[in-house]
Amino acid sequence: MPQATVKLYDSITKTGTLLADDGETEFPIDERSLEGGMFRFLRSGQRVTFDLDDVDGEKKARNLRIGIS
Repeated sequence: MPQATVKLYDSITKTGTLLADDGETEFPIDERSLEGGMFRFLRSGQRVTFDLDDVDGEKKARNLRIGIS
């Protein structure tokens, strides 16, 4: 399960970017990433785990979970 830090997050559009632990790789946050979860907002610097899905040839972060497992 990948781990990353929230780089940017817009609570209105529910999109943003995660920065992988390598400090270089970025993953876009899918607008459906927090659906069904108890968390509705993310903040810059927050640590998350997530699943990677291939959406139209692009890897997107989905099923975000707060904290590291």
